[in-house]
Amino acid sequence: MKSTANGCKITILGKDYTVACPEEKREELIATAAYLDKNMREIQQSGAVLGTERVAVMAALNIAHDLLSLRENTGLTVEMETRIKNLRRNLEEALDGQAEMEL
Repeated sequence: MKSTANGCKITILGKDYTVACPEEKREELIATAAYLDKNMREIQQSGAVLGTERVAVMAALNIAHDLLSLRENTGLTVEMETRIKNLRRNLEEALDGQAEMEL
């Protein structure tokens, strides 16, 4: 996988593709293509799926599932962060109120 003047050349399952991509995003594109290629090769080598198109669909489903799982887990983290911020704010208000009472 290399950069060319007109785009970034990537290889997936032995087939070359040239994809237009901004210079600052090329490394991400190359890493993404390598991830997809690895996923597709694993599916292909398992022997459970025949045909490049079916391998691509299975890889897309696997990657989409990973993404949705990650989003769900991240959502829990955001909710937890919000609760922690609220608890911290309430604690600070209570401590401020306590300090005022002592004065």
